[in-house]
Amino acid sequence: MTANTPDPTARRRISSTPVLRSALIWGLLVGLLVAGVFALVGGMVAGADGAWSGVLGALVGIVFPAFTALSILLGNRWYGHPQWLQIFFAVVLGTWLLKFVLVIIALLLLFQVEWLERGIFALAVIVAAVASLVVDIVVLSRMRLPGASDVDLPTADSIDD
Repeated sequence: MTANTPDPTARRRISSTPVLRSALIWGLLVGLLVAGVFALVGGMVAGADGAWSGVLGALVGIVFPAFTALSILLGNRWYGHPQWLQIFFAVVLGTWLLKFVLVIIALLLLFQVEWLERGIFALAVIVAAVASLVVDIVVLSRMRLPGASDVDLPTADSIDD
């Protein structure tokens, strides 16, 4: 293995990986629940247009917050590489900027759709985004992480007297 290639076992040692994966899985499940609820509510309030507006709103409210966790997981793939921090922050910042632009484009395009029920859509986005934050808080609070993570401590064999 050369100095420029990442250590393939390093990814397993990063303590944030299981937390982020768990947050993404639970976020997807909660997002599906929110989409189902808003499909029903939107359908009762405004018919098929309301149902689709609720589903789209839930999708926007869940997918875009997930970009952050995905970018961190992607950036962690270079853990062990000599320029890991530079690559990590470039990936996270680049993804954040991409997410910012995509949210603006998506909202501009969606608000031009005639059948979109804006009230249901907006409420679904807000509820899904808040649900995503709650999932993140719950997952992070239940994960057991050491106070000093990702540190290799010396062993008795490695200490020379």
